[in-house]
This record gives sequence, structure tokens and C-alpha cells, in this order.
Amino acid sequence: MKQLRPLSITNGRLVTPQGVVEAPLRCVEGVIVEGDPQVGDDMVDARGQLVVPGLVDLGVFAIDKPAFHFGGITRAALMPDQSPPLDHPALVRFLAQSGKPDLWVHPLAAATQGLAGAQMAELALMRDAGARAVATGRKWIGDSGVMLRLLQYAAMLGMVVVSHAEDAGLAGNAAATAGEMATRLGLPSAPAGAEALAVARDIALAEMSGARLHLRQVTTRAGLELVRAAKARGVAVTAGVTPAHFMLSDLALGDYRTFARLSPPLRCEDDRQAVVEAIGDGTIDVVASGHDPRGPEDKRLPFADAAPGMAGAETLLAMTLTLVRDEEIDMPRAFDLLARNPARLLGVAAGVLAPGMEADLALLDPDTPWVVDSREMAAAAGNTPFDRQPVQGRVTMLWKGGVAIDR
Repeated sequence: MKQLRPLSITNGRLVTPQGVVEAPLRCVEGVIVEGDPQVGDDMVDARGQLVVPGLVDLGVFAIDKPAFHFGGITRAALMPDQSPPLDHPALVRFLAQSGKPDLWVHPLAAATQGLAGAQMAELALMRDAGARAVATGRKWIGDSGVMLRLLQYAAMLGMVVVSHAEDAGLAGNAAATAGEMATRLGLPSAPAGAEALAVARDIALAEMSGARLHLRQVTTRAGLELVRAAKARGVAVTAGVTPAHFMLSDLALGDYRTFARLSPPLRCEDDRQAVVEAIGDGTIDVVASGHDPRGPEDKRLPFADAAPGMAGAETLLAMTLTLVRDEEIDMPRAFDLLARNPARLLGVAAGVLAPGMEADLALLDPDTPWVVDSREMAAAAGNTPFDRQPVQGRVTMLWKGGVAIDR
């Protein structure tokens, strides 16, 4: 899909890292360029809407193009937890081409063969096949020797390691965080400290190896304090989270709602507030959807037996905008979290409205009200913990490489 004619967007408010500015935006041959609109350009009147970068969703478990486009996502980093796992260059190469031309998929290479946590996979070959980073998948690598070798090798290859931070020995098959709610519901639970232990170990090894470490989800106050301290002493660590962990606490587990069965599980209210604080002060770098659509066969089960995961692509932007309306962050910071920072971690020229960047763009009406409805979602399944929740903010137009996407 090639941009045949230049595109100019006028009367819009551009969301840039420096602030929200009223200015035209011009794109030529799939790239943002400097300059005013020219005769012969395809002209789009934004009518006062926000012009924003297409979202870069770091860490999805399924490619769900209609849902991504609804949510303004133009690039998605695919976790290696596929069938079979992404531990071979041919699989990586195939998936790197799978979404084009209107969605770019960035596969994350499996850290170990079969994601078993034992034998390191062929990272260099997978990088050359199109892998943008390496990930441990849904599980933590419990063997510290394997994890250290992984970080050392990834550092030599210039690849970020995306880690699941939850000590498997403590977490086991828990369905909830240990505490009052899990006790009342009689659910198998694990202490929240399982996260802090994993975070501490992985940060120590990253510091030892000089590797870049991205903790895909940090959801507890103790884990976030460790990240904050590591950043202060110069460790190359970043952290992410999904909207569920800043919007919901474990009170959402009431009535055994399996749509709220997540990994890591929902935490107590104090931890939820700590996540909001960490987003505000810069400790958290990325907000991602964790998109993992699960059908009735996985969710209509007793809570402890239900598969963890949520369909998050369609609600990612709207939920993050709640932080803007609550004045926890401003609009430029929201798109740092959703686009600029994940693009930087993946090493792609996208995620920011600046000359030379890919023309992955969206028009956003931040005030459009709508109601999340699991029955009407574009995703392969509607397992959202935000079902029936009223929200604001909706993408009205979307471009990939300067070419309009039919939504």
C-alpha cells in the first residue's frame, strides 16, 4: 500500500511531545514532512479534532486487525506465545509480513526454545528475520543463569528483553492476589510480592549484563518502587502496564466475573493507586492493551479454571484518556505512553508527529461518548473487564503510511 498523492490535514490540533499545537500536517510518500499544504494534495479538514500518532501496541497475544483499527492501532508487537511459539526465524518472518499493508506486525522472538525457559532460542537469526525484541512470553524464566545469558546475548545483539515479572514458584496457578477479596471468594491466590521478587531479580541481572530490560507489566507498589530506584541509578529498565491495572482493583472479581481473570491478577486498591502515581511520575513508560481475546469456551468456566486475558485493543485509547480527564497526565504524555515510547523500544520510526517519521496517523475526537459493549466489539472475542462502562474518546479516521484505512 503506497501513498500515491501527498496528504495534508488542516484545522487540526497536533499532539506532539512538546505540546498540543494548531498547525497543518503534510505527508509525502508515507512520511511526515515539513511545509504547508500544496495544490494537488489530498486535503482533510480535521474540524478541530486532535491529530495523533497511530498507536504502537507493545505486547499483544493475537493479531485482530478490526479491533486494532477501531482503537487507532497501526503497529502491534506480537508476543511469542503462539502455536507454535515464535522460536524459529521462518515463523518470525511470516508473521512480520502478516498484517501488511494496513497494519505492521512486529514479532517478539521467543527467549527460549518452546518458551520452556531452559534452552536459549536462535535470537540473532530471528532478529534478522524481523524480530524487534525478545520476550519471555507469559511466564518468568526461573533459572537465573538462563536469564543472565539471555540478557548478555540480547545486549550484544542490541535487542530489548521483554520480561514477564512474576515469580512462578510463588504465583503457581493462582487466580487472584492474596488478600481479603481472594479469601472471601475462596480463590487460589498468590502474594503480591511474587512480582517484586521477579522485578528485583531481573533488574539485578540487567544491571549486571548492561542489557535493556522492559518489564511488560508492573502492577504493585513494591515492584514500582524497585523500578523507580533502578532508573535513578541509571539501569536501562522500562516498565509497562495495561489499563485494567490502573482502572480496576480486585474488587472487580466480585460475582466471580471471569472477564476480570487476568495475568497478573488484579491487585488491591493501594497497588492500583500506585500504578496511577507511577504513570504520572514517569516510572511507567508504556501503556499497552495486552490484547488477548478469549471465547466462551475459555471464559464460561469456574473462575479458577477460566483462562486469563482480556480483549483490550478497542478500549486502550479510551481508558488511557481517563487519566487525561482526571488530570493525572496531559495529552502529550498519553501519546508518549501509547505510541512514542513503545516505538522507541522497538526501534521503529513511528509513534510521534515529526518530520521523517512514518505517516501513521489518526484523527481523534477526545469527547465522543460511547459505551463499551462486549457483544458488539470488533475483536475476535469480547472478554473485556470494562463491559457496559461509559467512556469518551474515539478515533474517527486512521492512516497507515499516509494511506487511509477503511474502518
